[in-house]
Amino acid sequence: MESDLDQANSAASPVPGAVFFDGASSRRRSVALRLSDALEIREDGELLARWAFADIRRADSPSGLLRLSCLTAPALARLEIRDAQLIAALVARCDKLEQDLPNRKGVAGIVGWSLAAAVSIVLVVLFGVPLAAERLTPLVPDSFERRLGDVAEAQVKVVFDGKPCSNAAGQAAFEKLIGKLRETAGLDNSVQSGVLATPVPNAFALPGGKVYLFEGLLEKAENPDEIAGVVAHELGHLRHRDSMRELIHNGGTSFLIGLLFGDISGSGALIFASRQLVTSSYSRDAETNADTFAIETMHKLGRPAKPMGELMFRVTGKEGGKGLSLVSSHPLTEDRLERMGRADADTLTIGKPLLSAAEWQALKGVCASGKT
Repeated sequence: MESDLDQANSAASPVPGAVFFDGASSRRRSVALRLSDALEIREDGELLARWAFADIRRADSPSGLLRLSCLTAPALARLEIRDAQLIAALVARCDKLEQDLPNRKGVAGIVGWSLAAAVSIVLVVLFGVPLAAERLTPLVPDSFERRLGDVAEAQVKVVFDGKPCSNAAGQAAFEKLIGKLRETAGLDNSVQSGVLATPVPNAFALPGGKVYLFEGLLEKAENPDEIAGVVAHELGHLRHRDSMRELIHNGGTSFLIGLLFGDISGSGALIFASRQLVTSSYSRDAETNADTFAIETMHKLGRPAKPMGELMFRVTGKEGGKGLSLVSSHPLTEDRLERMGRADADTLTIGKPLLSAAEWQALKGVCASGKT
């Protein structure tokens, strides 16, 4: 004899809340269900599907809804039931209903693999990207690096709203200083340089052999050796191609972190890489090597390197103690000043001034013609 529930399900009218998707189309079917030796799904008396109880599995569903699939049905076939009495009857008959649901072990596995993926990205960022940047930098063609420098130069002028200073006497003095530094450092005459009229106390090197000095730094300088040391430092970045290396490093790092947090387009990497060209923020090793280059260049000219450190200290002030120096991403200014003082005491032989007093005053006023 059929149970009351089976009799109800044998009626022609659909069971309230029972909806069937056959997996072949998106059509939503209101169906009647019958529970016998299997689950029969009917629409207007027509048998649409017959699911064995052993093959029925629970699918993800919100509270108050039982969503079912069947191992022998099309992959997208689904049955949705809201009737509490029918849900209870089905659950009682389907002894393997929960068999393929993710259990705690499965969830732990997913979390574990996710953590492993995150750790692998972090390891690539810490070790793989720097190594790749080191290996790839020498392979970048000079022509491409120059084009990149042209783009970065335009960005810098926009960001800092700086116009090239054009006072003839000041420009001549600056070119004389650059020429002495370039020749002593062994760089060819493709190096381009200039002074930009912006109050930011800074100087930077761009890919492709471009060195720029900001008027704000020139105003804080007290003698030619201070500016010469800073420019020699930037020439060191050019010699070592640090701008290109940091661009690859930081662009790759940003791209991988973007993947970790869902930026699959890589737009964050492009923004970060462009910003890196403007800020010219280098690693601790790159800054130390550029300082070494500046010290050696200045000493070859018979000029002290310490004034460069004094100018930097005048701009930044004291940055921290010895403990902070161990974790800082760049050498602290006071440590650099101390190093340059020691180097001068050990090896310096005083030579002729790089600029005369008149030339120095002309350089200090190189931006005067552009002011109103």
